[in-house]
Amino acid sequence: MNGGDASAVPAAQALRMATLNGAKALGIDHITGSLVPGKSADIVAIDMLDIETQPIYNPLSQLVYAIGRDKVTDVWVAGKHLLKSRTLMTVDIHKLKAKTHLWRDKIIEFL
Repeated sequence: MNGGDASAVPAAQALRMATLNGAKALGIDHITGSLVPGKSADIVAIDMLDIETQPIYNPLSQLVYAIGRDKVTDVWVAGKHLLKSRTLMTVDIHKLKAKTHLWRDKIIEFL
């Protein structure tokens, strides 16, 4: 099996491995891993209309094999909208950047 060969694992099987089978492997499939009432779920919305994603012949294959994180527009975790139109809803990005620069400067002092 070639690691660069998309046909080695069909897209539907790869998605199932990453979701329901991943939850089963962790022993938490009774609380997550599939979209059913009563389970905790994380959902993402993905923009597949950009020129880089065209043409789309099979949306599932496109999602599994070709779409990157830059196409994620929205994320909900356990019902909470954390990323909305590519904007973080629970993190102050300006404070985070300031903190990273502060730590960068502290690390540079030790080098």
